[in-house]
Amino acid sequence: MAHHTGTIGSKLFPTVLYMVAACSAIPISDLLDRASQRSDQLHSLSTTLTQDLDSHLPLTVRLTSPRPSLCHTASLQTPHDKEHALQVSESDLLSLARSLLQAWEDPLGVLSTSANALPHSAQSAISNKIQELREHYKSLGDGLDILSGKAQTISMLPYTGGNDVGQDTNSQLINLNFLLSCFRRDSHKIDSFLKILRCRATMLPHMC
Repeated sequence: MAHHTGTIGSKLFPTVLYMVAACSAIPISDLLDRASQRSDQLHSLSTTLTQDLDSHLPLTVRLTSPRPSLCHTASLQTPHDKEHALQVSESDLLSLARSLLQAWEDPLGVLSTSANALPHSAQSAISNKIQELREHYKSLGDGLDILSGKAQTISMLPYTGGNDVGQDTNSQLINLNFLLSCFRRDSHKIDSFLKILRCRATMLPHMC
């Protein structure tokens, strides 16, 4: 992975510039601002949803949830903190954000289907919020496709968890909570990467 800093206008590949021109010459900084706003909404909603689900989980269920290292996206090498992220090139940051987002297409479908069938008093509220989460997810994905021109290489992170999240209520809650926790972690990374890209597009890199 290439590691360097610079301005977004000079470092993003020609495909991006072509797509910007195709989109009525919308400045890259504006496109990144919109993407950053969408990622912020996505992370905020995933955090709220995870907290809502946590409030309905017995302590024993919370203690038995799998570790984040078992998330299906854990194999993707990403910066550990902002300092490291600032050393990553714009094209690599965008690729990481798109890779993480793309990896959740199937798992979010599993979350939605499972929430609809969840035998729990909060089923309706959880289901509605997951549907809203999927809508924000699609909106952000469309925005990142425009930024990258769809020509950018991304890492494939297949979800192998299957469609069954458990037979009993506790198992279902544990697995739903685990998936949502993984998604919240990844949505935070996506949001952080896009905020750095937005900053680089509008300010001097050393100020980000």
